[in-house]
Amino acid sequence: MRHLPYFCRGQVVRGFGRGSKQLGIPTANFSEQVVDNLPADISTGIYYGWASVGNGDVHKMVVSIGWNPYYKNTKKSMETHIMHTFKEDFYGEILKVAIVGYLRPEKDFDSLESLISAIQGDIEEAKKRLDLPEHLKLKEDKFFQVPKSKIMNGH
Repeated sequence: MRHLPYFCRGQVVRGFGRGSKQLGIPTANFSEQVVDNLPADISTGIYYGWASVGNGDVHKMVVSIGWNPYYKNTKKSMETHIMHTFKEDFYGEILKVAIVGYLRPEKDFDSLESLISAIQGDIEEAKKRLDLPEHLKLKEDKFFQVPKSKIMNGH
């Protein structure tokens, strides 16, 4: 994937409301504008990398880019699962994502259980890969750093 690492940021919008409820795997959704700005030739599928919300800490994440064949979406989406438990929803916050690697292509599943099991496998694989030194260093990328002036002003 010649586009990686790929950095993007945008506001968190309400998605289909399936991640937490049906899958038990909450996802943050980017607006269509962010999805439309992805490189035209980026492959759909499951990627991994780093994410931060607002000016918060940087956490491991997996992101699905594509049509979600299981749900037969008609619009391409980009759904990020951050490996961290947040106390509350963060709709409207700015989500920053650094996509660093590709796990697998999108595929359809014959049941919700097999979809959930695949996502959990993706999460475990992503956790391992993100511990590699070449990926760990991207966690510290200046893309995620908050300008000092903002910290001092209490923002």
